[in-house]
This record gives sequence, C-alpha cells and structure tokens, in this order.
Amino acid sequence: MPRNYQLDKKELWDGNLAAAHAWRQAQLDVVAAYPITPSTPLVEGYGEFYANGYIDGEYVMVESEHAAMSACVGAAAAGGRGATATSSQGLAFMIEVLYQASGMRVPIVLELVNRALGAPLNVNIDHSDMYLTRDAGWISLDALTAQDAYDMTLMAFRISEHPDVRLPVIVNQDGLLTSHTVVGVETLSDEEAYKFVGEYKAVNSLLDTDRPVTYGAQTEENWHYEHKARQHHDLIKSRSVIEEIFAEFEALTGRKHSATKEYMIEDAEVVIVCLGSTFGTAMHAVNLMREEGIKAGVFAHQILRPFPLLDIREKLQHVKVIGALDRSSPGGAMGALFNEYCGAFSNLSGDRLICNYIYGLGGRDVTVEQISAIYKTLEADKKAGKLTHDLQCFSGLRGPDISFYGLGE
Repeated sequence: MPRNYQLDKKELWDGNLAAAHAWRQAQLDVVAAYPITPSTPLVEGYGEFYANGYIDGEYVMVESEHAAMSACVGAAAAGGRGATATSSQGLAFMIEVLYQASGMRVPIVLELVNRALGAPLNVNIDHSDMYLTRDAGWISLDALTAQDAYDMTLMAFRISEHPDVRLPVIVNQDGLLTSHTVVGVETLSDEEAYKFVGEYKAVNSLLDTDRPVTYGAQTEENWHYEHKARQHHDLIKSRSVIEEIFAEFEALTGRKHSATKEYMIEDAEVVIVCLGSTFGTAMHAVNLMREEGIKAGVFAHQILRPFPLLDIREKLQHVKVIGALDRSSPGGAMGALFNEYCGAFSNLSGDRLICNYIYGLGGRDVTVEQISAIYKTLEADKKAGKLTHDLQCFSGLRGPDISFYGLGE
C-alpha cells in the first residue's frame, strides 16, 4: 500500500505540483513519462512521490512522447488508470496517438502545459499546442489557475472514465505562468480525493480472457463513418456528464467550475474573449475601463471541447463588439478562437462586430495597459458602428503593430 501524504488545507503549489498531487491522489496504475519543458516538474514531482513510496503503481520512463501516449493507451486498454504530461514539440510528436486514444475510446488524462511550437525554438507560453489538439476527439479543459489545475485534474479522471463518456481528457495550463507560479491552493485529503475519483472500473479489458476484445481494428467506408459519428456524438453529449461532475465537486469543496468564466459580462458592451491566465490580467483592465465609463467585460473558457456554443450565444448575445484574443500564430489565416466565435454567431441576427488580436506569442508579456488599449479600440469600434482598424492585429510588438486583412483590401 502507498504511504499516506499529509496535506495542509492550503498548500503553496505551482500548477505542475498541483497536477502531480492530483495524479498521486487518484492512485494511478501507470504514468508514462518523457519530460519536456515546461511540463518536466510535473512528472519529476510524481517521480519523487514514487521514489518515496507514495505511489502504488508503475512509473515508466519511455523513449519519446509518442511512446508515452502509446504506453498510456496500452495501459488503459488493459484495464488501468493512466496519465502523462507534455508540451509543445512533445505534443506534436504525440499527436498521432491522441487520435488513436480517442478512436479506441480509452480513458486517459493528459496534462498539456502549453508552450509555443518552434521554430524558432521557444520554451514559453502560447497556445499553439492547445490548438493542435482541437480536432483530436479529446475532451479539453482549460485551467486558468493552479487551483484549477488541481481541481480539473481530479475531475478529469471522473469525466474520462464515466460509462457514458469513455473518452480521454486534456487539462491545459499556461506554461511557466501557471505551471511555475507558486500560489495558495486549497486541497483535499488523500482519502477525500480518492473517494471523489473512485476506484477504476475496467471496461473491455484486453486482459479479460473470458471476453476477448480487439483494439485498433481496421474499418473502411462500410463502418468508419459510424465509428466517427458515435465518437462525435458522445463527445458532444459529454457536456452533461461534465456539468454533473462539476456540481458534485462544488458540493464537496465549495469551488464552482463551469464551461465558461465571466467577469462584468451582464451589462458589457465591449468584451474580450481569451484563454488561460490572460483572464486575470483582463479583469484588472476591466476595472480600469469601468472607471473611465467603458462598459467592458471579459469572457474565458474552462471547457474547450466540447465547444460551448450555446453558452456563448446566450451570455454574449447583447455584446456589441467582441475582441477574440488568440495566443498562437494563425499560419496565414484568422486565429482559431476568432473563427469559432464567428461560427457561433454566424446565424444570429443583430449588429455585432468581432475582430481578432494575436498576442503574447512565445511568452511575450501581456500587461494591463496592453489589454486596456484593446478595450479602448473596441469602444471606438462600438461608437463608429464599424471596425476602425484592420480585422486582425498583432498586438504587443516592439514598434508599430502589424495588421492584416485590412478593410480596404
């Protein structure tokens, strides 16, 4: 039996350590690790728990990120609870197996500590790796804080293993900003946490010789469509299960989680939508804008997949101007978040402006002053009834901003 770890009600943890403790408390059968910055301290922390006798499971050091996810798929198919962590180029190497995991309907938790994709090589935050997973068939959660990283990791096991879901789950957090910043994190005892997560119940185990099964079978045009349609349907329907588990966690801890997180939205006329730690910075900017008479608000996601389309429509239908902030180079197109918000509002009536800001690439600082400047631009758009600038701007450059997709082109 593993040793019991004594926690205070509040611990000073960063996001990586918070997630590592959640892994420990979930009593995993297999963790497969190939460390990469900035997720390295997560698997190192778990490895220290293993070395000191707090873990009663397998800790497997593999030769690559591709192998790490492959080991998790094998462990889950064999009837074990498994997890791994990665970032950036590691996720890019792993991506093939993400599609295998979701298509095989195996429950796995992936901690994705978000970092820029190279080249140029960069070890700091942006959301390029997060966006790379959007169509991989995984449920995707976004931790805005280290507290979220702890809470969502515990909930991710429950969500992934639910009999109506049986899909893998990603928990995203901002590299270095969330993963390496030490804050106060409210904890559960080991007993409370494991009771919440529950004992793992194997489904269709490869090791059940009385009921043989196969994984990864080939299907062509006669059955492939049906498999993918069922997978997509269950991913969309997982939202109800996620909400049930969020509610159960709130009853246990008093901490509320939801698909989206809002600040000063009710009467807002200009709103920034964003992901990750930018939410906190934008809250400060909103307060400043309110003092200047600008009805600003900020809107963020805690669920990325399944995409909360109806929540967005309901909560932002009154907003006149939306600035979608994408922390990833768009590769010759508009940003991913911008495109999804345009899709959300495409069939709704009303005069609404949506523009795109590319910001914070490779760890570039995101300041209250920078966010405030965006709000002031959105306010000018509202007063003019049209965009007063190009549809897409690269915000936060040294020197003049670069703008694309100008209205005059």
